[in-house]
Amino acid sequence: MIRNMKVHSAAKAALRSSALVLCLMAAPAAIQAQTTLFGAPSNFDVYNDSGQNAYGFEIELQGVTRADLSGVWPSSRFPFTVLPIPGGVVIHYASPYVNNSYSIVTTPPPVFTPTGGHSCVVGMIPGCEHYGYYFGYNSAQPTKVIYRWLIDDPQNPGTLIPATGNIVQVPAVTVQLIPPAVAGAQPAIAFQIPVEPPPPPPIPKPELQYGVAKWVKVLVNEVQRNVVVDDLLEDNPVVPNDINPAQVETPWKLLQFNPHSANSGAMRSQKLLGKGGKAVIRKYEFYKYSGPLDPATGKALCGGDGLCTTPLDGELGDFIGNQMAAANVGVSSVTVTRSGAGSGSVSGNGINCGSSCTTAVALGTAVTLTAKPSSNSTFSGWTGDCAGAALTCTFNITGENNVTANFAAAPAGGGGGGSAAAFKISIGKNGKGSVTSNPSAASYASGTVVTLTATPDAGQPWVGWSGACSGTSTTCTLTMDSDKNVTANFR
Repeated sequence: MIRNMKVHSAAKAALRSSALVLCLMAAPAAIQAQTTLFGAPSNFDVYNDSGQNAYGFEIELQGVTRADLSGVWPSSRFPFTVLPIPGGVVIHYASPYVNNSYSIVTTPPPVFTPTGGHSCVVGMIPGCEHYGYYFGYNSAQPTKVIYRWLIDDPQNPGTLIPATGNIVQVPAVTVQLIPPAVAGAQPAIAFQIPVEPPPPPPIPKPELQYGVAKWVKVLVNEVQRNVVVDDLLEDNPVVPNDINPAQVETPWKLLQFNPHSANSGAMRSQKLLGKGGKAVIRKYEFYKYSGPLDPATGKALCGGDGLCTTPLDGELGDFIGNQMAAANVGVSSVTVTRSGAGSGSVSGNGINCGSSCTTAVALGTAVTLTAKPSSNSTFSGWTGDCAGAALTCTFNITGENNVTANFAAAPAGGGGGGSAAAFKISIGKNGKGSVTSNPSAASYASGTVVTLTATPDAGQPWVGWSGACSGTSTTCTLTMDSDKNVTANFR
């Protein structure tokens, strides 16, 4: 789904109705590293079947906080905000309202054409929108998700309210990691989609009522890397496709709440994860049921054998939407990489790199790493989950953490072992704006990589760099091997 959204960067490496037994590497018992859920991205297409113009959309996520939500699909036609509510958060998409008029509208479409999963991006199909969100490493997962179309309040124009009498029929997915009952055994991940009960009737009826009936097709794939919300695109190879029969997990299933069954509230399934698997991706395709219903109870009366295992002629109704989701898993650990023209070692918390550069570490553990340059080298700073130029760095384990220690060759005649030649950056400006540096320091050791970022003042044009930097990008990266002179040109 999101090409421009790196909610949990793959460089730093990164819905729901099935239990997946995971075959993952076991961590040393003494360290007690944990297999954990590293994130659960979700993306979906949805048609406006509310019967009225919609000027926004809401995703209510119960059981989580704003801190748990790592990212939101940013390329919707509607601007969005994330709002706290009691017991959760709401992703609130809303059209601007200017001069007594909404600038963006989702009209009910005349036809409901099947989509590939993200075909409704930026209004590509009339009446259909695309939304998504992502929960990151070791965060809580929502206990319930509710979607709502938003319409104009006739009593208070310019204010959006949920469409009444309409339940968005694209079910959301919830994900849960199930720890093993025995130490060293395999954990499981539960994917689950809800089967909603019907609203209570205004007058009690003599017979219990069934819920809204809809068809679902379920596709599944697994890959040996974590995925991010950007990957959940119909043209991305990680997303399963019904062209490949091996990826069709459930050809068809009728979803309908059954008041006589205690197990009808959710759809579940199970699949073993292969060796080396790091992510499971599911795609759910939803269609309305258009066959006959029992007039007294609302139960779907499927033709054929009555088991409702595949839609017969006249039973497959309008396309409702696609839901694409993934669950990422892994063993909490830290991996150290040494980089640069110099040499040295890194040690701490079971790391002796040198020889041992990866170790399993329990989630939440505070890890302290110390860099030691060789006699002919200098230490030029950390990147990854460590930052800064100090020889020692401390951070907490949140998943599969990665750290790079950068060593530079000592200048001729200069001492190594931690001392470094100091170089400075002189920054000039033409026009009005500011320039920041990361890392920020009065001087830098040889080999330090510094990123400069130019920010024009409001209304001030950006022209480009000159001197040691060039080009028109607002960022410039320098490797400090001498003093640098840079000019940022804002006009």
